[in-house]
Amino acid sequence: MPDNITSPRRSPFARLLDKATRILAMRDHSEHELRRKLATPSAFAAKFAKEDEPEIAQEDIDKVIAWCYEHRWLDDVQFASRFIASRSRKGYGPQRIRQELKQKGIDRAIGESAMMACDIDWQPLACELAERKFGTPLPTEWQAKAKVQRFLLYRGFFMEDIQEIWRNFAD
Repeated sequence: MPDNITSPRRSPFARLLDKATRILAMRDHSEHELRRKLATPSAFAAKFAKEDEPEIAQEDIDKVIAWCYEHRWLDDVQFASRFIASRSRKGYGPQRIRQELKQKGIDRAIGESAMMACDIDWQPLACELAERKFGTPLPTEWQAKAKVQRFLLYRGFFMEDIQEIWRNFAD
């Protein structure tokens, strides 16, 4: 085969769209996460990258993001509500979930509206998690009680919800 014939390459937009499809097929992503993943080449692709490979243009990433929004593959509001439901099932509280949403690039207003719409009662969730971790009845001596409180604070629950556990426990 002659050297002057080169194989046709797909456009950068098509390659980025394929990458976005593979990324979004795994799980939901926020726009911020998807932009970051599209902008950075994978470690596997970096091994085979050629020297003459052009940089990924921001315009192509913007077009892919717009295409994903247009086809409803990307939706930060839906992502936030699903993320909140998922993390609450795993035993995380509202403060930790808010922090993780912020890290994933979700706007504060979207995160707050999703938290209000989620309809999760955090106090029984905190009580259930504490009982699962420390057993029933929950400890009442100061040192063991402080250990339970630290655990629940680390998981992202508010101190009011944690203190309510022992108020209800005393009844």
